[in-house]
Amino acid sequence: MPTASWNGVVIAQANDDEVEIVENNVYFPPSSVKREYLQDSSHTSRCPWKGLASYYSLNVNGKINENAAWYYPQPSEKAAQIKDHVAFWRGVEVQR
Repeated sequence: MPTASWNGVVIAQANDDEVEIVENNVYFPPSSVKREYLQDSSHTSRCPWKGLASYYSLNVNGKINENAAWYYPQPSEKAAQIKDHVAFWRGVEVQR
């Protein structure tokens, strides 16, 4: 079962058939992410084929991990399957 954790807390967990793997990143469906740990960020980045990514920072047990999660609110047609799914980096441990 894919799991994302940081600072000793599980941030997201889903069944294998619910996640999407794109470019070796695990994209968790929105319903599997514990939103209480996410803070909106104004940071964005652009992928040439997926489109414009938005970010969340994590706030877990009083520690902040800036821009540690990203998602595509309006992905390109080629990446439609990851719309609003959340992926992690910056020290977030993702196990498959």
